[in-house]
Amino acid sequence: MSLHTTVLGDHGPTVAFCHGLFGQGKNWTQIAKALSTDHRVVLVDMPNHGRSPWTETFDYLDLADQVAETLRPEAPLALVGHSMGGKIAMCLALRHPDLVERLAVVDIGPVAYESGREFVGYIETMRALDLTRIERRDEAEEALREAVPNPVVRSFLLQNLRRTDDGWHWQLNLELLGEEMAGLVGWPAAELGEATYDGPVLWVGGADSDYISDESAGEMDRRFPRNRRVLVKGAGHWVHSEQPDVFLEVMRRFLA
Repeated sequence: MSLHTTVLGDHGPTVAFCHGLFGQGKNWTQIAKALSTDHRVVLVDMPNHGRSPWTETFDYLDLADQVAETLRPEAPLALVGHSMGGKIAMCLALRHPDLVERLAVVDIGPVAYESGREFVGYIETMRALDLTRIERRDEAEEALREAVPNPVVRSFLLQNLRRTDDGWHWQLNLELLGEEMAGLVGWPAAELGEATYDGPVLWVGGADSDYISDESAGEMDRRFPRNRRVLVKGAGHWVHSEQPDVFLEVMRRFLA
């Protein structure tokens, strides 16, 4: 199953980006354009997101294999993943280390997290929206305003709303993501066994985020022994969108 990709730049080493839950490859466009002067940048829509196909189950190992098959690099590439995409990227490096020259993981650890209640709430809100009564995008935004008061989050969710000849539709596989939330916030530790990745790893966290803990740090060191960590001040979970200039500089140094 081939995933949807967007390519920027036509020369230099390849760097591929994996977005997080509710995202799309285009979320990385600002960073990708800046890097495309001396890199071939590939933005991948993860399965069940954007223009990529949907799956019947949610399994990080299967998703990692799908991304690996889509990329099929001629030479090992640099791989960057945020949140859910970070877990996919880590699984890809652990299962296909020959494909990954270096890895950057953004504000997520190789561990299971306790709950996805906030995400489930967003999914329930989106599924409850009566799209048959929506004529314009601003009507959808207004309908979500009470349940999603943060305008940044609301805009982020609404980027998944698309209009076709037969009306408005969510591009996300909302039913599957809601049903498989335990797997989404989980981590396939048992299935990965003792797998490690020995290439260089950059672990970028937001100083105001709580996604990186002592437990995740211990597992990061065990699975990825050549990792170094950067905490970006003034950033929470969405490091690359909250501090894009700092994140870009960190990426340039890592890729160099």
